[in-house]
Amino acid sequence: MIIYEFKVKGKDKQYRAIDDAIRTSQFIQNKCLRQWMDVKGLSKYDLNKYCAVLADLFPFASELNSMARQSAAERAWSAISKFYDNCKRKVKGKKGFPKFKKHCRSVEYKTTGWKLSVNRKAVTFSDKKGIGRLKLKGTYDLNHYNIKQIKRIRLVRRADGYYAQFAIDINLLVESPATLQACGIDLGLKYFIADSKGNVEPSPQFYRSSEKQLNRANRKKSQKFSTARKKAKKPQSANYHKARIRYARKHLRVSRQRKEYCKRVAYSVIQSNDLVAYEDLNVKGMIKNRHLAKSISDAGWSTFRQWLEYFGHKYGKVTVAVPPHNTSQNCSSCGQKVKKSLSTRTHVCPHCNYVEDRDVNAGINILKRGLTTVGHTGSYAWGDLPSWAVGVSLLFNGESGNQESPNF
Repeated sequence: MIIYEFKVKGKDKQYRAIDDAIRTSQFIQNKCLRQWMDVKGLSKYDLNKYCAVLADLFPFASELNSMARQSAAERAWSAISKFYDNCKRKVKGKKGFPKFKKHCRSVEYKTTGWKLSVNRKAVTFSDKKGIGRLKLKGTYDLNHYNIKQIKRIRLVRRADGYYAQFAIDINLLVESPATLQACGIDLGLKYFIADSKGNVEPSPQFYRSSEKQLNRANRKKSQKFSTARKKAKKPQSANYHKARIRYARKHLRVSRQRKEYCKRVAYSVIQSNDLVAYEDLNVKGMIKNRHLAKSISDAGWSTFRQWLEYFGHKYGKVTVAVPPHNTSQNCSSCGQKVKKSLSTRTHVCPHCNYVEDRDVNAGINILKRGLTTVGHTGSYAWGDLPSWAVGVSLLFNGESGNQESPNF
């Protein structure tokens, strides 16, 4: 499964129709979740049948395509199944009980309710929401694929417009020559990555470099916010919404910069090695440290791992996640534990007099663990799973889902 993304062009009336379809999809998803809470023992297929009941009860729900309603129910079931899996695996802490959606930004169609034009440069939605014909703006050519290979289409709303994501069922595996190389990767804040060979990649810190502009845009947005309108339950002014969109676009730009950087680095690592070992970090738990939360979030470790696993799956390379415990403390030469604070950037072993950069020493330890244990292989969250499965191909939060660019 691969995802191609296009920006869609239409009229304001069509954009409002897309928003209506998104709200309806969110409504059905929340209703299915409430039904699961109220009635014990429901399955995925029971929720799909419940969509027909909702269509009979609510006229606006019947306007949405039947398979789009089922996709909304499958989103709810995806959260439920993930919660069940966490309970079975006895994950520490919160198990991720499903929550109701408040700010959904996408609606997903399956194999019906849409039709591509003859030249594959436009798509027409035929349900009763009134979306109609939308032009597709992008560099990809859908003429290379059969219509039957397009399994799903998702309409996504972002700060800079509306997008259409096409999930295409193709074989991703690509044969690549063996390099006979292996490396361990240590993720850090001083360096984005440091491998076992001594190579380091600087941390770009996209958010830090744009923080002044973001704060300025946020202040301008706050200045145009009217507390009196909020108390009177009136909509905010048009100038406020313009400032809000400008602020959101700046955040979107930083997010895209981080994603493209992670993609380039992951691609380079996979092309240079046959086996890549990396730390199985609990990033969600690490950002609870209020002193490092901003820097960890800005680093984009989870995004890098997703792309690393995706390219590893595509090019037939082995990616192994190993436990990160004591990888920075243990000496890679003699194996003795040498305690050091986070501010100590050089590893000096008093037992064997081995001196090395702290992150490079950790990379060597990670490689050794990757070679001696099976570990946890890549989850392929971007690869071959359908959008209703855990680790979806089409992202629920409306993130950019175009996995490929012309350079790759």
